[in-house]
Amino acid sequence: MSALLAEKPRHDWRGLWNISFGFFGIQIAFGLQNANVSRIFQSLGSDVGSLALLWIAGPVTGLLVQPIIGHFSDRTWGRFGRRRPYFLAGATLAALALVGMPNASVLLAAALLLWMLDASINVSMEPFRAFVGDMVAPSQRTAGYAFQTAFIGAGAVVGSLAPFAMAKLGVSNVAAAGAIPDSVRYSFYLGAVAIFGAVLWTVLTTREYPPEQLRAFGDGGAGDIDHALPDARLPGVLTLAGAGRALAGALLIGAIRHWSLERDLYVLGGLLVGAGVLMLVAAAMVRRNADNALVQIMSDLVRMPDQMWRLALAQFFSWLALFILWIFTTPVVAQYVFHSVDPTARAYNDGADWVGVLFSVYNGVAALAAFALPLLAKRIGAARTHIACLLIGAASFASLLVVRDQQMLLLPMVGIGFTWASILTMPYVILAGVLPPQKFGIYMGIFNFFIVLPQLVVATVMGAIIHAFFPTEPIWTMACAAVVMVLAAASMLLVRNEVPR
Repeated sequence: MSALLAEKPRHDWRGLWNISFGFFGIQIAFGLQNANVSRIFQSLGSDVGSLALLWIAGPVTGLLVQPIIGHFSDRTWGRFGRRRPYFLAGATLAALALVGMPNASVLLAAALLLWMLDASINVSMEPFRAFVGDMVAPSQRTAGYAFQTAFIGAGAVVGSLAPFAMAKLGVSNVAAAGAIPDSVRYSFYLGAVAIFGAVLWTVLTTREYPPEQLRAFGDGGAGDIDHALPDARLPGVLTLAGAGRALAGALLIGAIRHWSLERDLYVLGGLLVGAGVLMLVAAAMVRRNADNALVQIMSDLVRMPDQMWRLALAQFFSWLALFILWIFTTPVVAQYVFHSVDPTARAYNDGADWVGVLFSVYNGVAALAAFALPLLAKRIGAARTHIACLLIGAASFASLLVVRDQQMLLLPMVGIGFTWASILTMPYVILAGVLPPQKFGIYMGIFNFFIVLPQLVVATVMGAIIHAFFPTEPIWTMACAAVVMVLAAASMLLVRNEVPR
């Protein structure tokens, strides 16, 4: 039967460019968010220990948005295609949030706009991962994801550098207490134009394959899910998984009340209980032979391929380190290198601008490394390549504990750039080879749980750790990042090492 299947046409560099160019604008917005939201929150009165909690809106939304968007984008087809309507809707909402956030006058408004921005970016970003799988043949997937990584790196360079460049052009990078500097405001306006324009480019320059054509291609590396769970066992597995999560959440909430732990942790406990209840509801629906989005998403979750479960563990640990980097680098650099903890001071804002430069360096390195890593993967395998890059990242995070020179901070950013390139490329190369093609969207959405969950853990647990152990010494967050990056590398030892075609 496989001999009768058609092969997807190969794309030249222009085709691969058009497929992924939207990610350039998405990452400009994401880069602006990562490098400046902590600065905005502190400017509006937040203390360092509360920063993680204020970031919590994004991951909570992502847990809901990503699987739903993945599920429905797998099943969407209309005059504008399958994935493209989601790209454009998300980009439009993200542009509006980017315009609103630097004009927020109170902390709550900024947090709500971060919620809207993060959700909108997720709506655009999640289908882009599946889009590469839809549009390119298996033999070009490594190149397809490399282009995507290069645009992510390049977009983040622009987003991270924008406030610094604005300041160099004479735009003020300081403001009165409770206000946002003009350099940040104008950079966010630039990001709004960039995300909408870049996504519109991909929408207008690509034409998706209709469902009947995708069925004719029939590729995807794996037509069946590894060790698929029989339908007869599905209700029992969903019940057991749901009861376990609900019990874990209830025990966590009880522990918080009994030992008067940080209230931030209630969010984590509540989400565990909520996830457990949804699984129990899905189990009851399966027993009644119901078929809806909740049943299908929960069923696909417990039927994840074995290789995907192993890869998800490494993904979870590696993204823990990244979110620590994005949330805490600004206060760390401002305090230990620029010697200021006052968001209204010139030294603090110079430090915040320098963080944008640092982030632009690791993203620039990632944009270049994206095309080198596939060559290494062809020699030693995708999993081993990823392990090497994760260990480089761990060493880079550890060096941030001792480096106190502004220029010397650039060196660990080079190492983090290789790690970032690998995190954005290798897991998706491995994953695309084990997923059924008709479920690329939902499984990419579920896989992104293990990007969103680390953000949630950092937002709840890290704030509690800071308050309990080093309320005035945020530098130790970088030690935590180094440790979890080592755990990510160790987790990759469980993943089969395959050489991409």
